[in-house]
Amino acid sequence: MSVTIREARPDDAAAVAKLSGELGYPVDTGEMAKRLKVVDETPDHVVLVACRADRTIIGWADLRLIFDITVGRRGEIAGLVVGESERSAGVGRDLVRAAEQWVSFAGVTRMVVRSNVVRERAHGFYIREGYTRAKTSAVFEKDLPRG
Repeated sequence: MSVTIREARPDDAAAVAKLSGELGYPVDTGEMAKRLKVVDETPDHVVLVACRADRTIIGWADLRLIFDITVGRRGEIAGLVVGESERSAGVGRDLVRAAEQWVSFAGVTRMVVRSNVVRERAHGFYIREGYTRAKTSAVFEKDLPRG
């Protein structure tokens, strides 16, 4: 399947939100529009969308450049989803390659992706794309009061 990869725009919010729900992170269109605006205003963050020839968005990748003192600068695929009906057609591979190009263009030579332990199909995908399992971690969250 031939797809076009481009940066997400605010008017992509409905399609990006729908796919976010397929990934397990439901969000309404208005909230997604706000999030895409923040991404657009953040130089080290981008959302790439994969579009069919008819311009229908069928997948997205949320990417960012991160820095921490333990390992330095690296790229991170913070999220990646391809619509259920479009999977196994090479769209995910195209998104990952575009993500790697975006990170490489920024002069960064390492990419990280985190994947929930229950997403075994995704793990196989990343291994096929040349990624290696580096470690298994526990993730902890805490809601903080607004202040």
